[in-house]
Amino acid sequence: MSKFHLNIQDLVQGEFQLKKVNVAFVFQVNCPGCFIYGIPITNELNNLFADKVGFIGVATAFEDFQFNNEENLKLLLADGTLVGETKKYYNSNYGLSKYSEPLTFPTAFDRMTNSEDFFNSASFDVMCNSIPDFTAFSETEQAILKQRIKAHYAQIPVIAETFTINQLRGTPSFIIFDDQYTILGHYFGHQSQEVLKAKLAELVESVHN
Repeated sequence: MSKFHLNIQDLVQGEFQLKKVNVAFVFQVNCPGCFIYGIPITNELNNLFADKVGFIGVATAFEDFQFNNEENLKLLLADGTLVGETKKYYNSNYGLSKYSEPLTFPTAFDRMTNSEDFFNSASFDVMCNSIPDFTAFSETEQAILKQRIKAHYAQIPVIAETFTINQLRGTPSFIIFDDQYTILGHYFGHQSQEVLKAKLAELVESVHN
């Protein structure tokens, strides 16, 4: 089964405790949907399962780097400061410039690296090897694919490792994994709280019985 690669910088808030079942909530501060439903859902799940499930928020950046950065994450956690499109949404719809719901779970910023360092790291090989059937390709085919990947990521100013290595589709993303970092569930976009709640309840029951 696939492994979840949690490559983060220092935690900005709280302390993540790895348990038999864990949830990583990956979001961007310049992502209105992450705030409209992603954070409230994660807060509620954390309140329900905190004693048996490890939770960690990972603020990442794959676009709008002037907004999606660690400085703005710290402002959000400190006093609810909003930026970019998220700020526009709450200001135009509710007349708010700050987010009223504190994040109740440990939160970190994704580890950021430049493309050259990323290409020369073990993380690049891990990402390539996670591509379906990659190891079945010939050495020539693997080399060609690696060059195409490098050409793509060379255009990006900085690379967010957790987001990139795990080839996430966007934000918000919810990754459920065990204490060996084996992925037990992966959800992208607007998710039903009840679906996630039922999945966690099922997994918690199975590992504690």
